[in-house]
Amino acid sequence: MLDKAAQTLLRPVMVRTARVLCRLGVTADALSWTGFVLGMGAAVTIASGQFLVGLALLLASRLMDGLDGAVARATQPTDRGGFLDITLDFVFYASIPLAFAVADPDANALAAAVLLASFIGTGSSFLAFAIVAEKRRLQSLAFPDKSFYFLGGLTEATETLAAFVAMCLWPQWFAEIAYGFAALCVITTALRIGWGYAAFR
Repeated sequence: MLDKAAQTLLRPVMVRTARVLCRLGVTADALSWTGFVLGMGAAVTIASGQFLVGLALLLASRLMDGLDGAVARATQPTDRGGFLDITLDFVFYASIPLAFAVADPDANALAAAVLLASFIGTGSSFLAFAIVAEKRRLQSLAFPDKSFYFLGGLTEATETLAAFVAMCLWPQWFAEIAYGFAALCVITTALRIGWGYAAFR
């Protein structure tokens, strides 16, 4: 829901930074992998109970995730890069709830499982829509510079990041945050199913 506004706000800074990185010879794929490694570091530190360190690594990971696309657009976007980016993103998103479950299984395991199940709905509806949209040569008007069709909803990357930040700042409220965000993910999945059912008649 907030991705378009967030990207519009951050685009000038990202574009300028991407130009510097391009001059230094940094590739989009290298940034994708760096972001993924930082994200896995965030998961490991969260799992060990170091929530603020995990938060710092999590934010650094998402910065790299934003910059990889900016660098790709400043050079030459590739299908391989788009595939790598979305695959590593999905693994990262799954790792954070799992990390909280490991940190405190008794308090967090069920809520983490519910949240991860809701992520299956948002992720599968997102990717399934993109596959059929590509087959039909549809283009997203909201995100025309993405490597494939980006379908919106209540729970996009910005909202997910906000939920993760809240979990790291208030880990004692992880279960409540996870259940609330899972409910929003269920609504997003239902909306996407409705949109796809209408669009692909």
